[in-house]
Amino acid sequence: MSELAEQGLRWLLGQARPARDGALIWTTHPGDDEIDPTLYGGAAGIVVTLLEAHRQLGDDRYADAAVRGARGIAAEVERWEHSSLYFGVCGLAFSLHAVADRLGDDEAAAASRRGLDVVRSRFDGERWGEQFELLGGNAGIALGALACGDLELALLAVEPYLRTAEPTSGGVHWEVRQSTPARFHHISHGTLGVVLALVAVGEATGRADLTDLALAAAADVVSRDEAGPQGFLVPHSDPQHRPELIERYSYGWCHGPAGDAQVFRALEQVTGDASWRAIGDRCWHTVITSGVPQRVRPGFWDNSGRCCGTAGVLALACDRYAEESSDLSFADVLVADLASRATIDADGARWSNVEHRATPSDLPPRTGWAMGNAGIVRELLRHDRLASGDDPAYAVTWPDQPPVRRR
Repeated sequence: MSELAEQGLRWLLGQARPARDGALIWTTHPGDDEIDPTLYGGAAGIVVTLLEAHRQLGDDRYADAAVRGARGIAAEVERWEHSSLYFGVCGLAFSLHAVADRLGDDEAAAASRRGLDVVRSRFDGERWGEQFELLGGNAGIALGALACGDLELALLAVEPYLRTAEPTSGGVHWEVRQSTPARFHHISHGTLGVVLALVAVGEATGRADLTDLALAAAADVVSRDEAGPQGFLVPHSDPQHRPELIERYSYGWCHGPAGDAQVFRALEQVTGDASWRAIGDRCWHTVITSGVPQRVRPGFWDNSGRCCGTAGVLALACDRYAEESSDLSFADVLVADLASRATIDADGARWSNVEHRATPSDLPPRTGWAMGNAGIVRELLRHDRLASGDDPAYAVTWPDQPPVRRR
């Protein structure tokens, strides 16, 4: 599938806009005027995918585009208002750090350090804004800072969780959005995202209190499982957040077992406790028997992207293959589905997600990591590498995806 990945890269590069200083900028939706430098939907995530492409394909066009993209990201560091990993300056700093690390770019290194200083200066003593989780709050900032080697900022971000944990019958959890009664459970906006940050920073700093709190929070989520003993399925939130819009159960990275399993991988790696592997296996059982990647019914599986769709499940499938020397059969199913849903023409390949409640249902293709080409292409590149028997490691380790550690 390297050809499909290269076609996806061609489309991505075709959406870049050159700035007067030679920098490249991207928007989330092609044709929009609003620049998006973020990790979630914009240039920062695209640049990381370009670094993957350069390492794997050996084509200097991708390195050049990554450096020029980094110039565009650096221009936003001091003026971008959000501070978080996925929507803010911490994500910009992470992407710039990756360019500096992979390509030896001094300007990107300096801009990354400036970005982390900006994030540090905005801390109010507990948080950076309304969100208090991985995508938009402290947990993500901790993981991004850790990926950049800034242990001080990582600790600053996670220590408030020690003071704000709410006891439950199963362990602890947190208010992850101010003035929102629902408590979210999964990696993107909930308890497991906080668990991942706590256990990662706890391991890096030798702080047993952080690891202990992570285990208590993970226990709360495990206590909510409704699919045992073979499977693992925890509701989106309790009480259900926006039930008129959001389904109670999801299966992808963001609010489902495909993301839960990544946290359980990290817990096993840090604690050496094989029971976490068993829970991760249960997550996998639920994913592969759910119907994914088929559109079983309207609204069930309408996304090919990394955050909420097929590419996020593919990331876990490849992690499991690399760690367990199993087979790639389900990963191959996912790749075939991505190939079948791609739009391919002279401009390259891209993917349109579906909103079944809208007419027309096919949404415009996006460029970024979460819902668009960058996230899909990154996983296609890695799958191709694994299928060829090559190194399973990414060129750039994503902040919230534990690296492969063979068992």
